[in-house]
Amino acid sequence: MKAIVFDGTDTKLVDGVTVRDPGPGEVLVRIVASGLCQSDLSVINGKIPFPSPVILGHEGAGIVESVGSGVTTPSVGDHVVLSTLATCGQCASCTSGHPTMCRESIGKMATPFHLDGNPIHNFATLSTFTQRIVVQAGQAVAIPKDIPLTTACLIGCAVLTGAGAVLNRARVNPGDSVVVIGAGGIGLNVIQAARIAGAATIVAIDTNPAKESKTTLFGATNFIDATAGDTVAAVHELTNGGANHVFDCVGGEAITSQAMEMLDWGGQLIMLGVAGPDAKLSVPAATFYMDRAVLGCRYGSSRPGADIPKYIDLYQSGRLLLDELVTKTYELEDFDSLMSDARKGKLDRGVLLMPVPS
Repeated sequence: MKAIVFDGTDTKLVDGVTVRDPGPGEVLVRIVASGLCQSDLSVINGKIPFPSPVILGHEGAGIVESVGSGVTTPSVGDHVVLSTLATCGQCASCTSGHPTMCRESIGKMATPFHLDGNPIHNFATLSTFTQRIVVQAGQAVAIPKDIPLTTACLIGCAVLTGAGAVLNRARVNPGDSVVVIGAGGIGLNVIQAARIAGAATIVAIDTNPAKESKTTLFGATNFIDATAGDTVAAVHELTNGGANHVFDCVGGEAITSQAMEMLDWGGQLIMLGVAGPDAKLSVPAATFYMDRAVLGCRYGSSRPGADIPKYIDLYQSGRLLLDELVTKTYELEDFDSLMSDARKGKLDRGVLLMPVPS
């Protein structure tokens, strides 16, 4: 089968990749569509260290083709959204409803794929830039078959991460003020989840002023061009002294330090953007004396088995925008164009379409 393989230097479209059969508790999924996330690009540009060769991609949807022993759900033929959480299901984190904190699964890398007899790593326990993958049954959450898979695939990362950060981690309340730094795929989902949560003021910040109309569509009440002046002062003016919640969807020492200055007393900064392995957060200690807080957030503190159906319901009711996230779709052979457009900031989300395996 075909796949996009990163060899440590370049990404290449290769043919002849094989994947093992599903074992007990596993399912084989044919990938139909996969979004390109900033985390994939961060591996390619070295911001996220990762062993190679590897098949990237972790935001996918597809159709179950076969199941291993002991699997009762999903079933063959089901349409599924895929989650990166290949959890053990038995540790204290899993059994207490915090699967993103499963220590038995974090950092464990598998090599279910082979090319010319040589193993290939998977990424984020998925690797959706190929035609078939094997995952734990719990990673494949069944959805109604009338939901377009080109839309549904984005739930697997952009929605779970962005919306989950608002609803699960920050727990934004009606009337709160929210600032969102970065209006890409994650940021737009933070914005619309803040709208769904009832936030009164939702300020979007981006270096690209052309994104203002899209942020308004998703629920932002105000937009700040980060290149046009003092963003901290602008936030304080719009929020009457500072925000209850600031979501950093970009990452980087300077941005994160500025984000802390945007908070009101008792406010919290939620860090979503990847700042790099050596980045440091440096802020005056006095910042925290007025009950300000910094919260990390892995994968939206999500519980995919519960959250994905919830987001599907919100989509079907018209409250959660998904189709509007897809800027453009690309054939597998056009992966380089997808990467180029993403790096140039042309996309909210670009979606890779997988050909049916022969």
